[in-house]
Amino acid sequence: MKSGPFNPPGLKRQSYYNHAIVRSGQPVFLTGQVAWDVDGNVVGKGDIDAQAKKIWTNIGAALSDLGVGPEAVVKLNTYALSRETIPALHRAREVFFAGHELPASTFVVVAGLADPDLLAEIDVTLILPLD
Repeated sequence: MKSGPFNPPGLKRQSYYNHAIVRSGQPVFLTGQVAWDVDGNVVGKGDIDAQAKKIWTNIGAALSDLGVGPEAVVKLNTYALSRETIPALHRAREVFFAGHELPASTFVVVAGLADPDLLAEIDVTLILPLD
């Protein structure tokens, strides 16, 4: 199978994700990223735009340390306290993935996260290229 987006006929097409991203390599599963700074303080208490930006900054830092960028991401799972966070989370994701294919994505509304000041959490599956 060729690498790239996978959107089979018969499944609804979306502008904000692909049904799959096909890559060969070593899968990596990042822990869920939230709007914590390096000291564990919540960035942007009560501000989903600030939290979304920090989440993607943290994801970018992890990818960079692994030697890859957004192109390596194949799946996102987003957990948020409400559907009202979707526009802000989409804006931040679109900035992060600018110029790259959007990965497969799942969005789940949850009752709470690890810290009561967190509004969202995103976990990422990526594929590291084979050496």
